[in-house]
Amino acid sequence: MNSIVLDMMGDWGSWGHMPWFFPFFGFWGFFIIWAVFLVIGYLVYQDAENRGMNGALWFILVIIPWIGFFSLLLYLIIRETSTQGKSVGERKKAEEILDERYAKGEITREEYLRMKEDLKKR
Repeated sequence: MNSIVLDMMGDWGSWGHMPWFFPFFGFWGFFIIWAVFLVIGYLVYQDAENRGMNGALWFILVIIPWIGFFSLLLYLIIRETSTQGKSVGERKKAEEILDERYAKGEITREEYLRMKEDLKKR
């Protein structure tokens, strides 16, 4: 009985075999899959941070095996429907331009404060 169970589990001590859930990848395929997960996780992290979302959370969710596929799909759906991140990035850019114009003396203090308040309302 024990030999049958060991045959079904595979040879865990050998470098040439992987656990039962990665039988078709082989040894190096396992590391390639993890590298792909990490690269996709890093790209999702960067994109989420640029959109004002929690990049670290999405990175962790995407690199978890099996759950990562569903998390990536969920992120892509949320990313497309979310406009908050886009407006946060645009507002920061607009504030930087406004700060530069005020620093150069192109606008007065009153204009600067009024425009800054208008940006905060949006």
